[in-house]
Amino acid sequence: MNTSKRIIIVGASGTMGTYLASAFEQEHDIVRVDRRGGDYEVDITSPDSIERLYQNIGAFDALISTAGPTFVGPWSQLTDKEFRKGIDGKAMGQINLVLLGQKYINPKGSFTLISGALSHQPQLNFANASAANGAIDGFVRAAAIELPRGIRINAVSPTVIENSPLYFPFFPGEMPVTMKQLEYGFRKSIFGASTGEIIKPY
Repeated sequence: MNTSKRIIIVGASGTMGTYLASAFEQEHDIVRVDRRGGDYEVDITSPDSIERLYQNIGAFDALISTAGPTFVGPWSQLTDKEFRKGIDGKAMGQINLVLLGQKYINPKGSFTLISGALSHQPQLNFANASAANGAIDGFVRAAAIELPRGIRINAVSPTVIENSPLYFPFFPGEMPVTMKQLEYGFRKSIFGASTGEIIKPY
């Protein structure tokens, strides 16, 4: 039986996306998507850009999103403009990947978004990311009970990952998530049966 899936990875050139593409490409048809480069380009802050992406790709079985621009910096620098980086990027960008993508995904397909432990374990300088992660967690739980055609949705919510050492000082006392743990969080979402789950790979 052919179990190969057509999997879109948004954010495919980033630390997580690059690793996941490499981990899945031997068994599955991987479509690499990024802001610049990859098989296709997309600006996830633009619904029109997302719609064009899906029109060009066509039907698919699963979407992984590891994309999510946010503002990182001290509270004193937070303004409406800076805060919208996470709301328009990591939150609405990923939400629109689902809202627009549900027309193109195959029945019983899956969406896996990226959230993060900051939603429930905030750290200094990450108020914007904490808010965006919280929005994603809530959206995933709500969308899971409404998506049609057996479509599933989950989020993977890591703490700092081992391949991003520049962020270690911002997460004192946190044990970094290994890339293998991260991979298996996404595997659980794509190939398992759960939906509406915030998967914590640690």
